[in-house]
Amino acid sequence: MHRTILATQLAALAWLMAGAVPVATAAAPSAGQTYFERNCASCHTVDPKLGSRAGPGLYNVVGRKAAAVAGYNYTDALAKAGAAGKTWTREELDVFLRDPSKDVPGTAMPIGIADSKARGAVIDYLAAQSGKAAAPAAAAAGKTAGGGEKAGAWTEDKPGDLHHLSVDKLVAPFASESAGNGPKVAARPSGAMPAVPKGFKVSTFALDAGKARLALRAPNGDIILAETGKGQLSILRSKDGDKSDSASVFATGLSRPYGMALWPSGANPKYLYVANVNSVVRFPYANGDLKAKGEPETVVEKLSDTTGGHTTRTLAFSKDDKTLFVSVGSATNIASGIGNKPSQPLAQWEKEHGLGGAWAEETDRATVLAFDVDGKNRRNFANGLRNCVGMLVHPQTGDLFCSVNERDELGDNLPPDYITRVKQGGFYGWPWYYLGDHEDPRLKGIRPDLKGKATVPDTLIQAHSAPLGMVVYQAPAGAGHAFPKEYEGDIFLALHGSWNRGIRTGYKVIRVMMKNGVPTGQYQDFMTGMVLSDRDVWGRPAAVTVAQDGALLVVDDAGGVVWRVTPDR
Repeated sequence: MHRTILATQLAALAWLMAGAVPVATAAAPSAGQTYFERNCASCHTVDPKLGSRAGPGLYNVVGRKAAAVAGYNYTDALAKAGAAGKTWTREELDVFLRDPSKDVPGTAMPIGIADSKARGAVIDYLAAQSGKAAAPAAAAAGKTAGGGEKAGAWTEDKPGDLHHLSVDKLVAPFASESAGNGPKVAARPSGAMPAVPKGFKVSTFALDAGKARLALRAPNGDIILAETGKGQLSILRSKDGDKSDSASVFATGLSRPYGMALWPSGANPKYLYVANVNSVVRFPYANGDLKAKGEPETVVEKLSDTTGGHTTRTLAFSKDDKTLFVSVGSATNIASGIGNKPSQPLAQWEKEHGLGGAWAEETDRATVLAFDVDGKNRRNFANGLRNCVGMLVHPQTGDLFCSVNERDELGDNLPPDYITRVKQGGFYGWPWYYLGDHEDPRLKGIRPDLKGKATVPDTLIQAHSAPLGMVVYQAPAGAGHAFPKEYEGDIFLALHGSWNRGIRTGYKVIRVMMKNGVPTGQYQDFMTGMVLSDRDVWGRPAAVTVAQDGALLVVDDAGGVVWRVTPDR
């Protein structure tokens, strides 16, 4: 995913079925199962042994009282609806899935399934997954095995702490049970602020940023935000740099916009490129524009044949401005349903799709694609990156970097997420291997030919931290709030936080240590303090960028805040 509680994968069905002709009767349950597995299963389960994932378990959901999965951290809105007697009958599910926010204002699932055929198919399938046994309670938070109860725990976080995970110290698969431990977003306590290292201070740059997911600084200092759930881009402008003085909607009507990039680089860009869930468009853009000057031009009409699973698409341009990179996350957790062979001979398949490229519904997924600036000359750049959400080109070295959300359900501490340089033609393991030659036991023996061919990532991060947006710290010329010189060239990375770990981890911003543009393998906690308990959090960092004055801006999509970090001098 690219994983998030705030937009569950049931919502993706609305995009998958966009344009389908509504019909009065629901499709057969087999169609619903296909839709569910391709678009919902990364966040929800119908397995009676699993109470929840990022979203509540849906086994026995038809006829169940709302907010009734034991141990799942429902929103106050849905918990209140359940307490008032709301029950998930087929009719209630139909109303809810059509427009969740209208049916239950305040729910964490803001996007519904508008198409009646898709909605009916899903409800039919869910109705068939009931009556056999009651779903068990979710695994109790805080209980782990085989990895140490405090390994990576939020309770141990404090600014300045250094971490260095290594491949030779990985725990074994299934050393702990898979957990469903999504957070409940609570109100920020009065006076509470994130914690940062000594010598820095935090203030609020914007208090009404909503669910913005990614941030990009324009040459004049404007901050462009991708409001993915709203399908729009907005712009924050600051007169003095200390806070946002105005907010403007730049463009609307986009399809889950996420990645953004200005082209060409430098002081006078001509276009703002935007990645929708399955296309890339661009707007004419001049430095300082607050409104789009017209409809977007489609640059890449289709990225892949499937859009379910991870939906973030990130953009970056090569240092010479000649290549457009687009990251596309996987459709599933481990591609368990694609079969053992592609539709073509393996050598021919990899010639067209790159080393380690998966097939079937995973065709051109878990990959970085490359295009010319006009969207032509499509080619595969690298494979095996389960969900490269953060992506950038290092301004000094020109190296492409990805921050990657690794696979689930191997245990609390396996496998680590990571940040790495991405080489052309490289293969990074997914789905058959992780972190080099570690074969996923659930896919054992399918691709022995890939053993020894998976690149080991540069910097490993605590498993299930959910790394999202990142930025190389480079203070603009004349910046009045530049960080100390030792931070120059390091990478700041937002960790959105775990939903699938017994003891919560992430929910912080880290500093990835670099030397001459190369990761050292170490990272340092930089901004922490947004977790209240192993149930409640009040902040979830989603993106970072460097402001015109050198301040570090942190987008918090749970609190709707953009934080500003500056040296305390």
